[in-house]
Amino acid sequence: MSLRSALMRLGLCGAGFGAGALMAQGLAPVSALWAAPLGLVLVALLFAAVATARQAAALGWAFGLGYFAFGLLWIMEPFQVDAAAYGWMAPFALAGLAGGLALFWAAAFWAAARLGGREVQALTLIVTWTLAELARAYVLTGFPWAGFAQLALPGDLALRLVPYLGAHGVGALMLAMTLPLAAVRWRPLLLLVPVAAALFSGALAVVPRGEVAGGGGTVRIVQPNAPQAEKWLPEKRWVFFQRLLDFTSTPTAEGLRPDLVIWPETAIPTLQNYIDELTSVMVSSLRGAELLYGIQREENRRYMNSAVVMSAEGEALDTYDKVHLVPFGEYMPLPALWERVGVFGLAARASGGYAPGVDRRLLATTLGRALPLICYEGVFAQDVNAAPERADFIVLITNDGWFGTRSGPYQHLVQAQLRAAEQGLPLLRAANTGISAVIDAEGRILDSLPLGDAGYIDATLPGALPPTLYSRTGDWPVFLLALLGLALAIAARLRRNSARTLA
Repeated sequence: MSLRSALMRLGLCGAGFGAGALMAQGLAPVSALWAAPLGLVLVALLFAAVATARQAAALGWAFGLGYFAFGLLWIMEPFQVDAAAYGWMAPFALAGLAGGLALFWAAAFWAAARLGGREVQALTLIVTWTLAELARAYVLTGFPWAGFAQLALPGDLALRLVPYLGAHGVGALMLAMTLPLAAVRWRPLLLLVPVAAALFSGALAVVPRGEVAGGGGTVRIVQPNAPQAEKWLPEKRWVFFQRLLDFTSTPTAEGLRPDLVIWPETAIPTLQNYIDELTSVMVSSLRGAELLYGIQREENRRYMNSAVVMSAEGEALDTYDKVHLVPFGEYMPLPALWERVGVFGLAARASGGYAPGVDRRLLATTLGRALPLICYEGVFAQDVNAAPERADFIVLITNDGWFGTRSGPYQHLVQAQLRAAEQGLPLLRAANTGISAVIDAEGRILDSLPLGDAGYIDATLPGALPPTLYSRTGDWPVFLLALLGLALAIAARLRRNSARTLA
C-alpha cells in the first residue's frame, strides 16, 4: 500500500468516525433533529467514494465506532460506582463495546460493496444495514441500544410508526429515505427530507388507532433516589427503605389511597427469603393498597433479580424472575475463566452472577394483568413480544443509578416509550434515581419524576389500544423483506459476473 493510499484510507475513516459522532447527537438527551439525516447522508456520500469492499468495511466500522463511542458514553458510569476497584476498566469497556458493535456495521458496508454494482450500492446498503441491525438486536443475547428508532425524528415520528413497523422497520425506512440521496442527481432532494418527514408525521397523526380500552384505577410510583454508590451501604440502605415507606404512606391530594403502589428494581435491601421481618411496616405504609416491588431472592443457592406482587395484608401473591440478564453486569459468561483473573460482574452477588428466570409471564394485580420488565429487559422489543398473552399494561422497574446522570437514563426512557407504542399498551416506569414515568399507549409521557429527585407520582392508569400490527408480527416482516432484498442483490451480482464471463 502506498503512502498516498494509506493517507486516503485514514482520511476516509476519520471522516466516517466524525459522521458517526455527529449522528450520535440525535440520541437523548441532545436529541438533535438534524443529526440522523446529516449523519446518514454524509456516510452515504463517503460510501459512494470507496473503491473496494475492504475500504467499505473500514468506513462502516469507523462510522459505527464514532456513533457508538459518543452515543454510549454512559457505559463508563457503572465502573465509577466503585472506581477504586473497577474504574480502570471504563475506557476498555467503552472501546470494546463501541468497536464490537461497529463490526456489525462493517459487515453491512462490506457486503453492500461486494454485492451492489456502483449504481445500486446505496440500495443494497439499506438491505445489509437493516440485517446488521437485526443481528445486533439478537446475536449473543443482543444489544439494540442506540438503534435508529431511538434517534430524534420530527413530530415523534418513530412513536407513530413503531406500532406498524417496529423499531427495525423504522430504521429501514430512515435508511431508505436518506442513503439514495448520495446519488449526484438526487442530492437536491435532501432539502425535501424534513418536509416529507413532517408531512408523513402529520398524516399519521390523524390515522385512527381504535378506541382506548380499560384503564382506570390509581397507581402510585415511588422514586427513592438512592445513588448507586450509597444504595447498599449499611448506614444508608435503611434510610432509602424508610423513604419508600414514607412516600407510600403519604395520602393522595384527594385523601384517597392508591390501588397499586410500585417500587423500583431491588428496592428492598434484603432477600425475599427474609421479607417477613419487614412485612408489618410495609403493610402499615400501604394503607390497603397492593404493592409491586423489586427485590433479590435465593432459591437452591441461585440468586434471582425479581419483581413481587404483595397484597395489602402482606401476602406475596406472585413473583417474576428476570429472564434477560445483563452480560458482565448480572452474570459472567464463562465464569470459571473470569474467576482465574479476579474479574467479577458489577452487580453479581455470587461469583457466577444471577440466575435467569425460567419463563416470561404476566403478574396478576388489582389493576389487571401486568407484563413485568426489569431494567435491561425494556431494551428488547422481542422480550415484550414474547409474553404468552396480551397484558393490560406494562410495568418496568429499573435502577438507572448505574447509568449516571448524563445520557443513559434519558436513552433508557426513550426505549420505554417505544415499547409502549409498539404494543399499544400503557407503561408504568418506576426508577430508583429517575426517570420514573407514566407513559400512555401511544408512547407519550403523561407524567414523570426528574432524574435525581425523590418523590412519587399519583396517576390514573391509562387505557390500552387494540393490539398493534407489530405486536402480532414482531420483526418477521422486516427480516423477510430484508432477506428478499439480499437474495435479489446476490442474484444481480451473479448475473453481472456471468455477463462479464461471457464478454
